[in-house]
Amino acid sequence: MRLDDVRGFVLDVDGTLVHRAGDDVHVLPGAKEALSRIRASGRPLALFTNGSHIPPEGFAAGLREAGLGVSDAELLTPLSSVQTYLRSRQCSTLLLFGTADARGYLVANGIRVADGNERDDVDAVFVAHTDVVDFEELERAARAILGGARLLTGSFVPAYAGANGPIFSRGAMLTAALAKATGARPVVVGKPSRAALRTIEQHLGAGTQELAVIGDDLDLDVALGRLGGSRTILVRSGISGGVQVEQLPARRRPDAVVDGIADLLEWL
Repeated sequence: MRLDDVRGFVLDVDGTLVHRAGDDVHVLPGAKEALSRIRASGRPLALFTNGSHIPPEGFAAGLREAGLGVSDAELLTPLSSVQTYLRSRQCSTLLLFGTADARGYLVANGIRVADGNERDDVDAVFVAHTDVVDFEELERAARAILGGARLLTGSFVPAYAGANGPIFSRGAMLTAALAKATGARPVVVGKPSRAALRTIEQHLGAGTQELAVIGDDLDLDVALGRLGGSRTILVRSGISGGVQVEQLPARRRPDAVVDGIADLLEWL
């Protein structure tokens, strides 16, 4: 595949550039070289992960500790794109299911996050990653959704790639519970979503039809690229490694398939 006319790149993290096993992060072969070649070409890149338990700069710091040189500014997550969504819909107050770090990040970026006051008017309920579920807060969220608040989630896929197999998404589990209780259809603001695409365009300064999206997940990365009209490349080093691409309907197929990120080096 020719990539010389691509104006920017969007890369997934887990299963594409690294494998994660608990607290251990292992950089995959070719990941460092691929990022270096993109930067050397003068084209911008963004790493978009659907992880939302820490701010984007926290992910960047973890990757640097693992040996993958990335800057804070190159990382995007649903904590980035939810801001795009909220501002485009003029939502003023958010009820958050997430970590203290996620809350602090959103507040620091001007998002009003509701506290425990039942009288707070809530425009949206946002489910990020959380390790604890409080049923009173869950019921409060359900009442807010029934009252007209939007149900937002960073991701609604059941799992993502880990070194030892799928890692289940707690955010998807919690979102499913709220959807079941209220009948609301969750709005994804991470991958794949319009909010993510708008955030990427703003970040890279290029339209999505001028980009290449590279990742290991058909339902996240390839779907994001196809939604924006980007070129899509599936790497088999992650969760979709065993999928028979030729058996998929045309609307779900990537433009190219490689075994790992190292196979892209000859195209960059």
